Amino acid sequence: MQQQIQQQEQQQEQQHQHQQQQQQHQQQHQQQHQQQPQQQQHQQQQHQQQQQPHQQQHQQQQQQHQHQQHHQQQQHQHQQQQQQQQQQQQQQQQQQHHTCALFEYPKQQTLSLLLLLFYHHPTNLQQQQQQQQQHQQQQQQQQQQQQQQQQQQQQQQINTNIQRLFNSLKDNTTEAARATAATAAAATAAAASPPPT
Repeated sequence: MQQQIQQQEQQQEQQHQHQQQQQQHQQQHQQQHQQQPQQQQHQQQQHQQQQQPHQQQHQQQQQQHQHQQHHQQQQHQHQQQQQQQQQQQQQQQQQQHHTCALFEYPKQQTLSLLLLLFYHHPTNLQQQQQQQQQHQQQQQQQQQQQQQQQQQQQQQQINTNIQRLFNSLKDNTTEAARATAATAAAATAAAASPPPT
C-alpha cells in the first residue's frame, strides 16, 4: 500500500512538474510573441526616424534650389533693366546729337534737320544726304565762281598795267627807256600772274 501511495505521489509530482513546464513554455512563447511585435514597432520607429532626416534634407535641397532659381531670376531681371537703361541712354545721346546738329548747320538746313529729328526714317535720311550733297555742290560752285571772278579781276589789272607801260613807252624817245619799261612790265606781269591750278 505504501508503494502505491508513493507511486501516486510521484505521479502527481510528475504531473505537477509537467504542468509547470507547460506553463513556462506557454509563458515563454507568449513573451516571445509579444516581444516580436514590439521589436517590429521599434524597427518601424527607427525607420521612420531615419526617413524623417532624409525628407528634411530633401526639403532643404528643394528650398535651396528654389532660392537659387529666384536669385537667378532677379539677376536676369537686373541685367534686362541695365540693358534697357543703356538703350535709353544711347537714344538720348542720339537725340542730343541731332539737336546739337541744328546749331552747327546754316539756317537753310534747319528745316531739313527738324524733319530728320521728328520723322526719323531711311527715306528722310536719304533725302537729307542728297540735300547735303546738293548744298556742298552749290558751295563748291560758288567758290569756283568766286575764284574765276578773282582771276578775271587780276587779269584785268595786269592788262591795265601793261597798257599803261606801253603808253609810257610811246612817250619816251630813247631805246634804253623802252627796254627798261619792257623789263619792268615783264616783271610786273610775272609777279601778278596767279599760280597754276
